[in-house]
Amino acid sequence: MPPSALSLLLLLLGAAKGNLSRDESQPTTSDETVVAGGTVVLKCQVEDPDDSSLQWSNPAQQTLYFGEKRALRDNRIQLERSTPNELTISISDVVLSDEGEYTCSIFTMPVRTAKALVTVLGIPQKPQIFGHEQPIDEEKIARLTCRSSGSKPAAQLRWKKGNKELKAEGTEVVEDPNGKTFTVSSRVEFRVTKEDNDAEVTCTVDHESLQNSERSTTQKLQVHYKPTAKIEPHPLYPREGEKLQLQCDGQGNPVPQEFLWEKEGSDAPLQLSSDSILIFPFLNKSDSGTYVCTATSSMGSVVAKYNLDVSDLPQLPTPHVHSTPAPPPGPSQPISHASSMATASSFTPAPVQDASPVPSTSSTYHAVIGGVVAVIVFLLLSLLIVLGHYLIRHKAGVCVRHGETVTSSRRQSPAEVMCTYLTHEAKGSDDAPDADTAIINAEGGQAGGDDKKEYFI
Repeated sequence: MPPSALSLLLLLLGAAKGNLSRDESQPTTSDETVVAGGTVVLKCQVEDPDDSSLQWSNPAQQTLYFGEKRALRDNRIQLERSTPNELTISISDVVLSDEGEYTCSIFTMPVRTAKALVTVLGIPQKPQIFGHEQPIDEEKIARLTCRSSGSKPAAQLRWKKGNKELKAEGTEVVEDPNGKTFTVSSRVEFRVTKEDNDAEVTCTVDHESLQNSERSTTQKLQVHYKPTAKIEPHPLYPREGEKLQLQCDGQGNPVPQEFLWEKEGSDAPLQLSSDSILIFPFLNKSDSGTYVCTATSSMGSVVAKYNLDVSDLPQLPTPHVHSTPAPPPGPSQPISHASSMATASSFTPAPVQDASPVPSTSSTYHAVIGGVVAVIVFLLLSLLIVLGHYLIRHKAGVCVRHGETVTSSRRQSPAEVMCTYLTHEAKGSDDAPDADTAIINAEGGQAGGDDKKEYFI
């Protein structure tokens, strides 16, 4: 074998022997990641301690433990295991300042060391949403900002409106004053509609320190939108002469606070107030017409129209109520029959300013005629009763047969009997107290009463 080749072989064997010796006495550690407030465990192991002790030092090179002996008075640091081949310690209630490189040393010749990097995760705070404090008008752009502080490393923010994801317009990361954590801000913009009123917007922060959980904040949007209105009658089926109320049902955000009632063809308004109800105490046919309610809020005005036809019999309503945006000042416009208009039942109300409405003439005549007929019938019946009683009390019948007088209850055949009808006047019995006495007197003085006889055959 050439001398050069032999020399090279000897060098390789020496290097291998040196590396083997170094591996047996070299301590080993591992990097650790811990969430702020948690506990981290640091383990240092060596195969051949060479009768030396292991030692742990913090990033400031302060000795924590030398073998099983505590060197730094910090109750958060505890000894977990101490043997010739292993030294394990734990640090509880970890804070951000505990982050750094920890050193495990073995005092052999030469001294051998190993590094363990401890990473402390800063937990992000619950996110906050800004920009929703004031209501947003419909069709305007909503600009919201979500912000979360205290994360390390910087957290991620995401948006949702209801169940729909929103794309962020931009994200900003700023280092906190402590120099270790970060504040993250995210912006989102979208156009709001009427349907977005009371919609929930959620901002969620994602971070590895949350360990598969999430922190989020939800806020409700307040959207102002134009009002709508429809007119509803109460009761639903009124008749002439009855009371009727028309209610102008205004919806919107904000809710309409002013209601103007008018009748088409009339110059003066019927009512202007915050009361949405128009009251008609007594309906008559002159109330027929089209009534208009204009509901007004800070977002604008809307018009609802109602066609009414009063009749003396109840009838099914014909929907003719329309809800349209209020037109600019000018002459009244005809009723639109667009399909988007709100509808309601159709009846004829009386204007509220009519303090003394005229009742129906036909119903009044019927009542008067019925009363007169009843009085006449009552008087006729009373007269018949009085007349019958009078005739019974003041008349009697006497019959004469062959010169003798018999009562009418003993009547014989017409050929034999001549009946005489006797009264007070016939007998000259003006002084008789009653009819019975007059008849008795008549039996004794029949001869003088021939001039006032009445004969019945």
